[in-house]
Amino acid sequence: MANRKELDPQSGPLAAFGERLRRLREERGWTQDELADRTEYSASHISGVETGSRNPTAKFAASADRAFGTGEALTRQGAAARNSAILDGFPEFVEHEGRASEIRLFELGIVPGLFQTREYAEAITAGAVRRGAITEQQAEERLTLLSRRQALIARTPPPQLYVLLDESCIRQRVGGPRVLAEQLGHLLEVADMPNTVVQVAPFELGERRSFDSPVTLATLPDGSCMAYAESAHSGRLERDTRLVRPIFTAYHQLQAEALSQRESVAMVSQVRKGFL
Repeated sequence: MANRKELDPQSGPLAAFGERLRRLREERGWTQDELADRTEYSASHISGVETGSRNPTAKFAASADRAFGTGEALTRQGAAARNSAILDGFPEFVEHEGRASEIRLFELGIVPGLFQTREYAEAITAGAVRRGAITEQQAEERLTLLSRRQALIARTPPPQLYVLLDESCIRQRVGGPRVLAEQLGHLLEVADMPNTVVQVAPFELGERRSFDSPVTLATLPDGSCMAYAESAHSGRLERDTRLVRPIFTAYHQLQAEALSQRESVAMVSQVRKGFL
């Protein structure tokens, strides 16, 4: 199949569940439509679970167990997948992000994942583990996905990257002085890349800042656009043009209000000196 998406079951519980579901189906010689008939779910739903872009609900996993005669094996694995630290919609967005011709992102509080150094990312996940927000296994899952995302955009030709950072991103003391100094140094290297524009939205913008939560916008090679936004406990991928267009407008307004790249680089450099 030309458009078949191969999954690495080691990349996370959603991928592991999707790979197992596909393997069980193909071992029986069933098409996705045939499995859909047996589970009373649509073929597109089956496809979404098999590619890791849909969470397997408890009802779906139980239905698949009945179809395959696998007892409660998929029910148990589905529960583990739903306990993943990766929010709904994000695995699907990552696939689109890896193909995007342009990526626009806005972040609050921390440097965006696409540009995090390993030690900075480890400090963030370690903090979440200490708070009890995620387990050590979930922390590893997040770090694995982060490495995959960074590899996807390090391609030839690279996507055009527009990076808008709230000032809090460069002042938040993550990982201690050395880790933060190295992270800010890497951010300066990112700003020097020919395909990247980095801007800081200073605190003084106040209520003129367009967003109150992180958002990422992707433009695909065919010109279609999508937005992904998340809170602490939920994520949402939006592809409806009527809903995505206003987010692009708000993003462009914030770009106009933010510091220029030259001014932003100067601010990052000045903050970094305080941690050397």
